[in-house]
Amino acid sequence: MTSRSKDGEGEKSEGGRNRERRRVSKETRAPRTRTLVVVPAWKRQPKPKTAQPAKSSAQIHTPENRLAEAVGLARAIELDIIDSTIVPVSEPRPSTLLGSGKVEEIKDLVAELEIGLVVIDYNITPVQQRNLEKAWNAKVLDRTGLILEIFGARARTREGVLQVELAHLTYQKGRLVRAWTHLERQRGGGGFLGGPGEAQIELDRRMLQDRIDAIKRDLADVVKTRDLHRKGRRKVPYPIVAIVGYTNAGKSTLFNKITGAGVVAMDQVFATLDPTMREVKLPSARRIILSDTVGFISDLPTMLVAAFRATLEEVVEADLILHVRDIAHEETEAQAQDVEKVLADLGIDTLPVDSHLLEVWNKIDLLPAERRAELQHEVHRNARPPVLVSAQTGEGMAPLLHTIDERLGAFDEILDVILPGSNGALLHWLHETCDVLAREARKDGSIELRLRVPSEKKARVIGHLRKAGISV
Repeated sequence: MTSRSKDGEGEKSEGGRNRERRRVSKETRAPRTRTLVVVPAWKRQPKPKTAQPAKSSAQIHTPENRLAEAVGLARAIELDIIDSTIVPVSEPRPSTLLGSGKVEEIKDLVAELEIGLVVIDYNITPVQQRNLEKAWNAKVLDRTGLILEIFGARARTREGVLQVELAHLTYQKGRLVRAWTHLERQRGGGGFLGGPGEAQIELDRRMLQDRIDAIKRDLADVVKTRDLHRKGRRKVPYPIVAIVGYTNAGKSTLFNKITGAGVVAMDQVFATLDPTMREVKLPSARRIILSDTVGFISDLPTMLVAAFRATLEEVVEADLILHVRDIAHEETEAQAQDVEKVLADLGIDTLPVDSHLLEVWNKIDLLPAERRAELQHEVHRNARPPVLVSAQTGEGMAPLLHTIDERLGAFDEILDVILPGSNGALLHWLHETCDVLAREARKDGSIELRLRVPSEKKARVIGHLRKAGISV
């Protein structure tokens, strides 16, 4: 009895300790930053610095959708969104972006709600950031800074970490004046010696540049390694099919559905940063390399595009690009324009008739029947028809794989060959390598084959046949 009582007390004590540890863990966990999200809505568009007709995201996305996206971005790094607001702006102020009345209004709101961070869905200058932080007595993060924070939290591989760090340092380099406001005034020093403020800023700038140069050297090695991998794949060679699209369009879910892989696929922005590749066998027995890539977004910081160039090379080198669109999103057209802009910046032609791009309209399971019927009619009117799918349910996967096969097979070659019946090894190899369209046994024991040979394998197949003494 006594023994059982002690054991029970021991078990109860252990359970209590576990609960205590969980309670202490919750208490000691850093509280989430209380955040206010601000989206400037232009009453009239800011004058472009250069004469470019291209529209910014603010012109093709509604303020309400921009606000929803900005809140989603902020939640991606677990910020505590206390409030969010759209602020009408007649003309951006060089010093504070917003008008003085709005600055004061937000100052009162920040104080009332005890806000520690204000996220502004716009790329503000270092001077604007410094002035707003001083006025509101809170940290200010612009759109570029927020996206960089998300990328920093998501990067897993060494390459991804390096790319994000490079983008972050490039961003911070131009903002040293904000970080060293207490050293702005030079004092002392004579001749070639500057004041302590100048010395500190220059020292930091040099340290940043040294680190940037080191990262660029490391990434150059990554580019060489990727190039070697690409050369190795060309020897196989398998065509590369790259998946691109707006962030949260369902790229990783589609990748998992096709490959059976376990790539992280969550309902959040930038769930995938590091590229993943898998081999896939298509219905015709053609083998491909399918690549999942980082998602795009409106106003994607230029420094991020530059930093992720090594990763995006997989897209540039791809034989076919699947542009996955969230067709159920009300701004799917605007999102498509953002993706096409990034692809154009990479030198990829996105014209539907001539390009090696295939649109995949995803999330059809979220559409009402009437809208799905409309899209079906729209598909038939397209010069290069998209494929309707639901990566979540698997609907449309068979037509998608058939279309990929068809697009890659546009330049396949049809070969008619006669094989000696005794050469079973070659016959087996041809069945593995090509699509055997017809096979007929002849009276003399030989076998007549009609083969569809992928363009990338044509040289290898002809070489094998000629080596076996078979004329082609």
